Amino acid sequence: MRLLALLALSVPVAAQAVEILRWERMPLAIPLLVDQERVVFIDRNVRVGIPAELDGKLRVQSAGGAIYLRASDVIEPSRLQLQDADTGALILLDIEAKPAAKNQSTLEPVRIVEGDGAPKRYGTADRSARSEDGEASEAPSNPSKETPVPVVLTRYAAQNLFAPLRTVEAVSGIGRVNVRRDLSLRSLLPSLPVQARALAAWRLEDFWVTAVRLRNTTSNVLSLDPRVLQGDFVTATFQHPDLGPAGQASDTTVVYLVTRRHGLAESLLPVLSPFDASLNLTAPDAGDRHEK
Repeated sequence: MRLLALLALSVPVAAQAVEILRWERMPLAIPLLVDQERVVFIDRNVRVGIPAELDGKLRVQSAGGAIYLRASDVIEPSRLQLQDADTGALILLDIEAKPAAKNQSTLEPVRIVEGDGAPKRYGTADRSARSEDGEASEAPSNPSKETPVPVVLTRYAAQNLFAPLRTVEAVSGIGRVNVRRDLSLRSLLPSLPVQARALAAWRLEDFWVTAVRLRNTTSNVLSLDPRVLQGDFVTATFQHPDLGPAGQASDTTVVYLVTRRHGLAESLLPVLSPFDASLNLTAPDAGDRHEK
């Protein structure tokens, strides 16, 4: 019995292999077998975009940095989009599901890692100096920005609202922040007859950008000028230079408001009550009336 126990302990435990795929901005091929689940490890919080034609054919579940794919039918070559929930970066997967052959082994899990060609942080430049022999010297601890943060934030917000998902540029360090949909914006453009509503907001370093939808409520064309905005803003950028008459497709646009050290709510001016001049008129004194 002792000999059997020693032999059992000496048998190596078979570990399941994991296929490593490097994301270098080229679609990654993920073959599937019908009625077999395949796991994709990505170690980040992602949203999965699935073509409508795969409804009922592909089950997708995501938990703890892993994506579980199971095809219930044959799937022609199709593309899935994985979007990083924090940075907006995309990873493209090309899947195809075929029936499993007789005695075919289960497909091993896949782990996706960043490739050597992954883009650096958007808006930064490599300022490392080089010596005379061409070797790079020690890089500075705080690399200077090629693009100011307010510009990066405004561009990122506009892409998220209007550009196709696959064209959104990844920005390291940017994150979406909550914005109150019921936030009163009556003091934002008090001189213009427009309806304003906050849509979404993002933050990068010490800056916030909030996208605000503007809608014309009149039959006139309204010109938009950043100087009429009321509030503490670093920059303000209109998607369009004017608003068309109400009821037309051009009656709505978006303004991107960049603030520093706090969000939009803390940057607005208080709403002033209507001024009633009659409240400041004092009744004539009784003595003054009797003098006459």
